Amino acid sequence: MNIVCLDMEGVLVPEIWIAFAEETGIPELKRTTRDEPDYDKLMKYRLDILKEHGLGLKEIQDTIAKIDPMPGAKEFLDELRSITQVIILSDTFEQFATPLMEKLGWPTIFCNTLEVADNGEITGYKMRCEKSKLTTVKALQSIGYDTIASGDSHNDLGMILNSKAGFLFKSTDAIKAEYPDLPAFEEYDELLDAIKKAL
Repeated sequence: MNIVCLDMEGVLVPEIWIAFAEETGIPELKRTTRDEPDYDKLMKYRLDILKEHGLGLKEIQDTIAKIDPMPGAKEFLDELRSITQVIILSDTFEQFATPLMEKLGWPTIFCNTLEVADNGEITGYKMRCEKSKLTTVKALQSIGYDTIASGDSHNDLGMILNSKAGFLFKSTDAIKAEYPDLPAFEEYDELLDAIKKAL
């Protein structure tokens, strides 16, 4: 029995923080898990910048409302879900992901949650579990599933390397160079074909 585990940002939808950085004109917010492997460090950095600029959840959600899935992402996901089980594993937050899941036809997503004060300030975040993507893949394997995984960033490598089959998708040149043995794709039809072969 197979289950496909996909990253969300950079794979199915544009990077939320990059879109927000462009919207606000704060280039420091363009830093993502492609640049910083330590997620806690990255989030503390982001929350400090939001506090410094007086920005909260509402401003980020206003930007997210304008974000559409990448061209072809919904069709890819629809076809994939017609042939196998799919879970999106993301280090994003429920408060960010919900409107994007609606645009993708409500696929299953496992992600984290933000701690938000009454005034909308993001005061912290709660991770679902440590190393959430790798932990989830191992948990799925422990209940009888073979996992197939794909993502683009440092925080996807654990689930990709520990699955029956794993693929980089729209990743960086640096990550592709560091992991030359991992098949790397840029187009959804290539990724779909590779997943179908692995099923």
